[in-house]
This record gives sequence, C-alpha cells and structure tokens, in this order.
Amino acid sequence: MNGIDIYIDQQDPAIRPRLCAIRDTIREAIPEAEERISWGMPTYWKGRNIIHFAAGKRHIGIYPGPDAVIEYAERLHGYKTSKGAIQLPNDRELPLELVADIARWSFEQNAK
Repeated sequence: MNGIDIYIDQQDPAIRPRLCAIRDTIREAIPEAEERISWGMPTYWKGRNIIHFAAGKRHIGIYPGPDAVIEYAERLHGYKTSKGAIQLPNDRELPLELVADIARWSFEQNAK
C-alpha cells in the first residue's frame, strides 16, 4: 500500500468510493504526475505540487491552487470555492469531467 491507499483506507467507509473516483480521475487525466502525500493530503506532483484532494466532513476538497479556481470559475458555479480550494459536497454527484479538466489544466500550468 502506498500513502494514498493508506489515506483513503483511513477515511469513513461511506466516502471511500468517492475518494477512489477522484483519485482514478486525476490519475487518468495526468498519468505523468507522481502520487504522494503532501500537507497530509493525496497529492499529484511533477517538479512541484500540481493538485491535492482531501476528505472533509461534508465534502471532498480539491486543491488546484487559486489560478485554477479563477480559470474554471464559470464551471464551478454552484460549488463553494475559496482561494485555491473547491468543495464537492458529499450529497451531490461528483463532477468527474470537471475534476479531470482542472487536473489537466493545473498540470499544464505547473509541471516542471
């Protein structure tokens, strides 16, 4: 088991499938990125941190950085965002296509 497997295994069983879906989506979108734990969160790295995700009490947080939140503001309408963070509520379907697009964009902007 790697760090992300352990992270997901330690979360509430009800949320694990959602975390796995986010992980699979990001892995597929940016296969060149390395998986690691950074800042206590699953992280995708290529010369620097590209995107993180984490389980919250009522949501999954996606952390692509402030530029991605600005770039995707229109598509993120209806989701709570803050500087560099996006909250995907646990009571809504995951917008996996949007997550993939944000991951790819973040990779293109930040990978070294």
